Amino acid sequence: MWGTLSPARRDNPAAIRDYFEKAFKALPGHKVTFGDQSIRVYGNTAINTGYYTFSFVKDGKPTSLPARYSFVYVKRNGDWKIVDFHSSKMP
Repeated sequence: MWGTLSPARRDNPAAIRDYFEKAFKALPGHKVTFGDQSIRVYGNTAINTGYYTFSFVKDGKPTSLPARYSFVYVKRNGDWKIVDFHSSKMP
């Protein structure tokens, strides 16, 4: 997993949990709005790419952070599981 706010890849459950705990603390009360996305399904694998915008208040000012993302899912036992994720700030 490459998180939007992470300088390092997170590749185990503890590291992924750490990323999200820190991200939620860094952006308290944030909201995510999805923009254009493309979802393709190839049997038991699916890919979703697109962009989203994080909205939050920082230092008392409304702030937004547009980012792009890629999710890869695999269907296991009837449920779709995220097996790869990348998100980065829009250039």
